[in-house]
Amino acid sequence: MLYAYSLLQPDTAARVRDAFPVLGSPAGLAAEATVCAQLLQTVARGDNLVLEDQLRHWAEELRHR
Repeated sequence: MLYAYSLLQPDTAARVRDAFPVLGSPAGLAAEATVCAQLLQTVARGDNLVLEDQLRHWAEELRHR
């Protein structure tokens, strides 16, 4: 969740990834996909709209890992 909410600040998002290397692991990938999907569902309900573009980009990145 922390990474997702930091996506609006790319430097901060990079620091979060560096601080939590588990995000690149297989288990981390599952967690990332879950969080991304949950937040995209909130976008569909009208919440977190400011994150929509970053979440969609993140979802696309996750599909290619």
